[in-house]
Amino acid sequence: MIDLHTHSLFSDGVLLPSELVRRAEHAGYEAVAITDHVDMSNIDFVLPRLVTCCNSLNKYWKIKALPGVEITHAPLDEIEGLVNYSRLNGAKVIVGHGETVVEPVIVGTNRAFIEARVTILAHPGKITVEDAKLAKDNDVFLEITTRNGHSKGNKHVVNIGKKYNNRLVINNDAHEPKDFIGYDLQYNMLENLGLHDNEIDDIFRNSVKIING
Repeated sequence: MIDLHTHSLFSDGVLLPSELVRRAEHAGYEAVAITDHVDMSNIDFVLPRLVTCCNSLNKYWKIKALPGVEITHAPLDEIEGLVNYSRLNGAKVIVGHGETVVEPVIVGTNRAFIEARVTILAHPGKITVEDAKLAKDNDVFLEITTRNGHSKGNKHVVNIGKKYNNRLVINNDAHEPKDFIGYDLQYNMLENLGLHDNEIDDIFRNSVKIING
């Protein structure tokens, strides 16, 4: 299993980065990206510390740790610069905090992240047809999430993703140990969203493609 959207105590998670990675490993995960919330106020503090931590852990542990960011509630005009900064300063996974159904995310945020070519557009429960088409063209993965609240938009993401051949991934948006759910629970969630075995396998393979570059 792979989780490419998690949070340590550098944002709103409860664990040190190293403990987060260890908890994921203990739960059976083979790779995890630490993608703490950032904007223009803290990206220069958070990202280098995650890069340092992941580089160190990868020397000693079997689980693969990837440094990343989740750019969150940033002004639209700041998004491209934040994405470029992340890419140039060691982020292996760049997540855009998409237009979820449970937060007042600025309209146009999905489009701005897709245009900036983030790795993953997180919980984009309000994604439009036009943005889904652009995400496909720009190789941006759309997220299905196991996180309570954000998951209310999953059905829409799946339906629009299947219709327009978007590449989908599933993440936990983990903030604490209990969020690292097992394979069976993830599989059942995807099945309940109307996805078939081959489609589910593709979703899991998409996460492997991301960590392999």
